[in-house]
Amino acid sequence: MIDFLNNPITVFKFGGASVKDADGVKNLQRILEQHQGQQLIVVISAVGKTTNLLEKILQVYFYGEGDMAPLVQQLKENHFTIAKALCNDSGRIIAKLETIFKQLDEKLQSPHSDNYEYEYDQVVSFGEILSTKLISTYLNIIGLRNQWLDARKLLLTDHTYTEAKINWEASAQMLKHTIQSASAKRGEDIFITQGFIAGTPEGESTTFGREGSDYSAAIIAYILDAKQVTIWKDVPGLLNADPKYFPDAVKLDAITYEEAIELAYYGATIIHPKTLKPLQNKNIPLYIRPFATPDQPGSVISNHKQEYNIPSYIFKKNQILFTIFPKDFSLISVDNLSEIFSILSRNNFKINLMQNSALSFSICTNYHEHRVPNALKELGRNFTVKYNEQMELITIRHYTEETIDKMVNGRKIYAEQRSRTTFQVVVKMEES
Repeated sequence: MIDFLNNPITVFKFGGASVKDADGVKNLQRILEQHQGQQLIVVISAVGKTTNLLEKILQVYFYGEGDMAPLVQQLKENHFTIAKALCNDSGRIIAKLETIFKQLDEKLQSPHSDNYEYEYDQVVSFGEILSTKLISTYLNIIGLRNQWLDARKLLLTDHTYTEAKINWEASAQMLKHTIQSASAKRGEDIFITQGFIAGTPEGESTTFGREGSDYSAAIIAYILDAKQVTIWKDVPGLLNADPKYFPDAVKLDAITYEEAIELAYYGATIIHPKTLKPLQNKNIPLYIRPFATPDQPGSVISNHKQEYNIPSYIFKKNQILFTIFPKDFSLISVDNLSEIFSILSRNNFKINLMQNSALSFSICTNYHEHRVPNALKELGRNFTVKYNEQMELITIRHYTEETIDKMVNGRKIYAEQRSRTTFQVVVKMEES
């Protein structure tokens, strides 16, 4: 039985890019072998590009336009190809996957509800079930004993589909009981489970939003009082900018929880925004280490204070900028703002930037195809709404005038905001 106090658990999280092929799965295997003897909870995302493929399948299922069969076949081939490349006994892996594909087929042949976000969670959650079943079965075949756990039965949430909120008390009770019981019966030190997905008490699948696998790892670490969390990435560590846009991005060896939360809040994609607070509350360090070179130290986020002024750059594309005016031409009031925020909350919008003047209130938020029309309809009852689509929000932490000039580079500014440490600007997305 696991002794959480004297032998604390370590949580590892591997993203979809890390397990996109057989070589990636074997590298994951080598990392786990190097940590044998530790109590490990391994959180794994869907195999690379699987979520996008399942989203395409969902579009056909929900709207009835197009042919679903070749998409489902591609999904099967992607996973079977990895299984066959891993070992000679791939038949055992494929048999496990076939059982899951049968469940997916049954779902796709049944009538759907009118709630797109509910159906999203029921369909897209199959990605993580497939990846973890594939990897868990393979590791058991080669002798790296582990137990597969279904996160949909362990992490219990409300019914806010695609943006589920965790029920901490119920999840803690279920997770601790399950791991203690499983460890007592079988004695494994390694548990494999899914990131991103969870479930309601009634057994419906939910998700924590895109990139929510990091949050899953943090939830598990918090509940089990883990000694640390390690997120294995395809980068050297925590960088001050996305290397896709900044080839000379600088690695940050160590930063505080506070700084990391600010970066995540503004949209840094290396960490999910909700991931850090649970870890900070229990002083659990978060390591970000390179998957390709696991001997390298990477970066650490902790409570250890450290002064630095390296600028960090964050780009959030596919934004929408709302500018809202009262229809009666009155000044923007607290009552107006209360109504606006209520509408945005009901439609699950996260505000990335807001700005008010005497006559209007502007909001920059992520564009959601299925949420925008209803929000516009509700806002339109008492307000005149103008909006700009295809926008980009640029955030610079620890900015200088030189870094601002470099990022804006003469582009038209639609909204701008600055504090002592943070500069934000909304501009039109550049065509790629």
